[in-house]
Amino acid sequence: MSKISRDTPLSEITLRRYEKPMVGDRELVRKFCLSMGLLQPGDSRDVVVDVFHVLLKAKKGKEELHSEEIKNKVIEARKAQGLPILGVASSNIRRQLKRLKDLYLIESKSNLYGVTEFGELSEIFEEKIERFLLNSVLSRVKEYVKKIDEEFGVEQENKQKESE
Repeated sequence: MSKISRDTPLSEITLRRYEKPMVGDRELVRKFCLSMGLLQPGDSRDVVVDVFHVLLKAKKGKEELHSEEIKNKVIEARKAQGLPILGVASSNIRRQLKRLKDLYLIESKSNLYGVTEFGELSEIFEEKIERFLLNSVLSRVKEYVKKIDEEFGVEQENKQKESE
């Protein structure tokens, strides 16, 4: 019986470095989404930017929004910006909300979504992403590095030569 291995990550994070932030409002959120791997460079399907932007605006008034409210505000925002109304199906909005939630940037209570504890993004990033997510991913990668060194390192070569 062969063992089927799944390459499904337990968690993942993509980080990119861009120039210093010098842009405003939506473009600032877009660069953050690119930096965090929520958006791919050159991707025109950028509704995640608008979803997060809507939630950041709602944070000011300590508002939590239902996914349908988010969808409607995203449509309004995209129209106001002259952007195509693509990717605004309810199912896609919920998918984008899940992606933001998986990175601990937002939370949901009783189908209402908001920025985590209405906190500052810098605190959320440091506490949830840098300390928790990034550290756990880095420590696992280090385990792989150590195991690779054991398997393919000089000591392993010497042991093989001795046994020959």
